[in-house]
Amino acid sequence: MKRSPCLLMLALLALAPAAQATDLLVDNVNGYTLDSHGKLQHFQALRVEQGKVVATGSHAELAGRVGDARVIDGHGRTLLPGLIDAHGHVLDLGYARNSVDLTGTQSLQEALAKVKAYAAAHPDAKWILGGGWNQEIWKLGRFPTAKELDAVVSDRPVWLSRVDGHAAWANSAAIKLAGVDAATKDPSGGRIERDASGGPAGVFVDGATDLVNDKVPAPTAQERAAALDAALAEMASVGLTGVGDAGIDLDTYRLYRDYADAHKLTARIYAMIRNTGAAFDTISQDGPLIGYGGDFLTVRAVKLFADGALGSRGAAMLKPYSDDPHNRGLLFMPPAAMTAKIDKAFAKGYQVAIHAIGDGANREVLDSFATAYKTHPAAIALRNRVEHAQILSLQDIPRFVPLKLIASMQPTHATSDMNMAEDRIGHQRIAGAYAWQRFLKQGTVIAGGSDFPVESPNPFYGLYSAVTREDHDGQPPGGWYPQQDMTLVQALRAFTLDAAYAEHAEHTLGTLEPGKWADFILIDHDIFRDPASRIWNTKVLQTWVGGRQVYAAKD
Repeated sequence: MKRSPCLLMLALLALAPAAQATDLLVDNVNGYTLDSHGKLQHFQALRVEQGKVVATGSHAELAGRVGDARVIDGHGRTLLPGLIDAHGHVLDLGYARNSVDLTGTQSLQEALAKVKAYAAAHPDAKWILGGGWNQEIWKLGRFPTAKELDAVVSDRPVWLSRVDGHAAWANSAAIKLAGVDAATKDPSGGRIERDASGGPAGVFVDGATDLVNDKVPAPTAQERAAALDAALAEMASVGLTGVGDAGIDLDTYRLYRDYADAHKLTARIYAMIRNTGAAFDTISQDGPLIGYGGDFLTVRAVKLFADGALGSRGAAMLKPYSDDPHNRGLLFMPPAAMTAKIDKAFAKGYQVAIHAIGDGANREVLDSFATAYKTHPAAIALRNRVEHAQILSLQDIPRFVPLKLIASMQPTHATSDMNMAEDRIGHQRIAGAYAWQRFLKQGTVIAGGSDFPVESPNPFYGLYSAVTREDHDGQPPGGWYPQQDMTLVQALRAFTLDAAYAEHAEHTLGTLEPGKWADFILIDHDIFRDPASRIWNTKVLQTWVGGRQVYAAKD
């Protein structure tokens, strides 16, 4: 996605320290919001004071309450609550936009050409970094190799993460710097793809990526800030007013606090501390950080990982993969270790969110939560989350209810994975995969997200996938396993009210009810009246956070 420098400046300067939210009357709109019960409401005007919603209603009801407010004519355009991505990776999005971006490449040759061009354009870069590749789209039937990368860049290390972030591709220079050879054993929770002689072939899966990651220079402060700037600008341009950042380190925590202090955040960030190690010990010294900087930064969750991803066959399955009968994927830790990490987070009062893709990993997570609740019974009220909850045994889905777990799910994963998911796990297990209606019908809250930059941060892609289960070409007609489709109201709720609920913020965010922050967007058409096929192509015209404009599309 291309971004105009002037829009980037608008996004960053709109919340400059001296800026104050102006009282507003946004009139002549085709407004929609959910109420606190998830019922869809319609309105023509929105009244905002001191950054918060005072009222929604008809023009006649609110026109007489203008006072000193700035009046904005919506010209009949559709207004929605600001959308919240419950699971993204903010700095990774910025890094992806500022490095080799292989997202959407259709062949190995196209990807190699991009790497070659980037290397030529950055002759002083010590490492060539990037990601977004997907060998399934390339129809390779295998992983790419180091030798293929060597053909375009051999004079310095190249390190490119797979689209899911659970595997990475190295050239020979990177492998040599990492000291990996045929004698190197697979680390716990990881796998080195090997050639016919047993040497490293070029791709490292899950825990094995640390072998190379440890040699990559850490981003500079300037690179971190540039990544955050790029991510915030893109998020504003697609209508995201909030994001759950699923796994931050100490440097990122400090960067977010600096931006919050300087009023430079243009989206509300609900940050999850990655793991319960040294960063958690430092960040959690004073307990959870809630509503910092005018509700722009909250840090009250811990992100753990149970397994890898389906595309790289790192998702931990109860039985072997249908297309790889000797492989069940990778559990990152035994149940006792997982429970110990949960216990540590609970003891400090932190919500726990655990990445689990495969049915084996999901069962381990459910068992670990059940065990941890015996020691910390009050922690069941923390709204703990399973991130992805992608493939489950049908007998495990009902266990979310007594454990009071939130299913943090990404609708675009279904439409991205449908080209290979059934090959991986077979027809029988697909019944418990991407099973949105199974969760909703039992009363489980689904928090909607994208896992960007694994997927696009555009939440309208997620709404479209949730409603149609089709790709952007309308395939397959009628949707992939359409009995699990969401209604549009259910999908909107997942990306607004229920995403806010997953952040303990449903009383301040997620709808345009009086007393809540005035986070809203104007879009170019009515998604409730127009065909569902148009949802993914929705254009955001304006984005407002706390009654302050942070994005305006060019005319």
